[in-house]
Amino acid sequence: MQPLLFNNLHIENEPVNIPLPDGVTLTIKREDKNHPFVSGNKLRKLKYNIVQAQQEGKDTILTFGGAYSNHIAATAAAGQIVGLKTIGVIRGDELGSKIDVNPTLKFAKSCGMDFYFVTREAYRRKHTPEFLENLRKRYGQNIYIAPEGGTNELAVKGCEEILTPEDNAFDVICSAVGTGGTISGLINASANHQKVIGFPALRGTFLSEVIKQYTTKNNWELVHDYHFGGYAKVTDELVDFLNDFNSQTKILLDPIYVGKMIFAIFALTKQGYFAPNTRILAIHTGGLQGIKGFNNERIKKHKSILNYDEKI
Repeated sequence: MQPLLFNNLHIENEPVNIPLPDGVTLTIKREDKNHPFVSGNKLRKLKYNIVQAQQEGKDTILTFGGAYSNHIAATAAAGQIVGLKTIGVIRGDELGSKIDVNPTLKFAKSCGMDFYFVTREAYRRKHTPEFLENLRKRYGQNIYIAPEGGTNELAVKGCEEILTPEDNAFDVICSAVGTGGTISGLINASANHQKVIGFPALRGTFLSEVIKQYTTKNNWELVHDYHFGGYAKVTDELVDFLNDFNSQTKILLDPIYVGKMIFAIFALTKQGYFAPNTRILAIHTGGLQGIKGFNNERIKKHKSILNYDEKI
């Protein structure tokens, strides 16, 4: 099964050499380095979904996402690697004329992905039986449908493989949270002495109920105070923090998920949230492909940008 994509993953844990109060230490698991194009948690989420699609004899994976979706980019790249066609149902019918100026969609197209652009109103109905049946009528029955963000039971199974026995040395596991699949896998794989903390990138408390669908353990909590106003919302303070963090560590962080989590860890540590000498392992779930698009939007609004997109 595609050894270059799924097998022999050796992911490094990289200590962050920035002093934190009370002897707290931070280490980052560099999942962003597990593949150049299908990176981070997206590789983990896609792994068993691709296996399932192949076992069912499907020749196409269809999934959903927005203009700068990490999941869309990763699915397109993975499909090209394993020999499956890919279709992206994209939120925003106006984007159909902007593929070549959108870094994410341009990349996905270069990997062979076909697009179906729908209005935002129609996109909100993407999980309804009527919408899904119309997709099957449009593209045939030989499509494997993966959810937006990739989260399902197979994705959770893949994310359980992020943690290794060596990671038992840590007291706290931290993860950004989008659709809940990654943190669910981490919770399932965590040791009994560990606490798993999630930092949602979206406003609202619905994610707790989603996570409870995938795990029966209770050694976790969500911290909702660091979404910076909601999904894809950022502040100059966050951008300045990420630029400073990169200058000190040379680690690239995306501003939508992982960057907010790292900001939160530093802020909480200063507040005494963690016990003295706590050993924290933060999962870098990738998402770097979206930085160029993020900077393009910031430039249009005459706002500060991340100064490392040329390194992506």
